[in-house]
Amino acid sequence: MKRGDFLKKFRIQKLRDAIYSVSFFVLIFLIWHLVTKNNIVPKFMLPSPMDVLNAFISDFPILLNHFKVTIIEAFIGLAMGILLGFTIAVLMDRYEFMYKALYPVLIITQTIPTVSIAPLLVLWLGYGIAPKVVLIVIVTFFPIAIGLLDGFKSIDRDQIRLMEAMNATKRQIFIHGKLPHALPNFFSSLRISASYAIVGAVISEWLGGFSGLGVYMTRVKKSYSFDKMFAVIFLITITSLILMGLVKLLEKISMPWKKYEKK
Repeated sequence: MKRGDFLKKFRIQKLRDAIYSVSFFVLIFLIWHLVTKNNIVPKFMLPSPMDVLNAFISDFPILLNHFKVTIIEAFIGLAMGILLGFTIAVLMDRYEFMYKALYPVLIITQTIPTVSIAPLLVLWLGYGIAPKVVLIVIVTFFPIAIGLLDGFKSIDRDQIRLMEAMNATKRQIFIHGKLPHALPNFFSSLRISASYAIVGAVISEWLGGFSGLGVYMTRVKKSYSFDKMFAVIFLITITSLILMGLVKLLEKISMPWKKYEKK
């Protein structure tokens, strides 16, 4: 297949996928609107899409102030989670005893519910940014570490032997062999961690803090302003989708050869 034909087919497929996704969301909002309009569910339990949109517009300046706090927490925690996950993956791949020692600990950290950790972090670290960042690190480093580790270990052994036959050092094998091979796994894990970062920040803010989307949700919940709660959920969803889109863009920039691969 010629390159031009392949790109044309690829664009058509992407457009078709986008139409399917948009149609599905339109269907959901249509059902939601009909359910609320016909009072199938009481309005105080499920506000209509228009009520949510009006709440989003009217409270947008307040939401923006809280959003800034949450996004800063999420970015700091995600950056630290990436650094920690990368370090752990490299150590477990390089040293067998580190793999045997750390892997069970990684599994244990993911079996503990985050809502049970958050109160302890607030108790130990106070109501500032520190407990939020720590919680985000806990929920984001695991996908990064496991994704990279799987990528490192799935490289073709013949490729490693070839590089060793060419007198490549372990550092050169890692940089030119294992790391490029693990990039698809890394970006797949990063998309998951990016969405976890926002959710982790909001969960940590539920249990203590002075500002942030989680704090805002707690306040409006006490006044039974569920339209405003849905507005926050809408904002969190949009933010998560944007972050995953940015990760996808970064993946295309970092791996330009991937777009020419045949599906």
